[in-house]
Amino acid sequence: MIAGLLIVLLLLLSIYLTFRVWYLAGALADAQDYIEDLESTNQYMYDKISRSYDAMQQIDRLGAFESEDEAGTTFQLLKQVIEELNEEFENGTEEKK
Repeated sequence: MIAGLLIVLLLLLSIYLTFRVWYLAGALADAQDYIEDLESTNQYMYDKISRSYDAMQQIDRLGAFESEDEAGTTFQLLKQVIEELNEEFENGTEEKK
């Protein structure tokens, strides 16, 4: 009697644990997919910022945009934002390596 009850309890426990393992494996796979999506998005953003920074450097290679007029002020502000983003991403990728 006790042996039969013990076998039933062990069977139920093994079924429950099998279900939990299956569920957690699925959750882990979903988390891994999410992490891969984040990594690709971060790489895309880093490449975009890097290209924007290079383009801004190329556009103002002669220093033609003076901050005295409205276009020059806007250009300088945009350049400052791009430089800050570029520095943040470069520092972030160095720490990651």
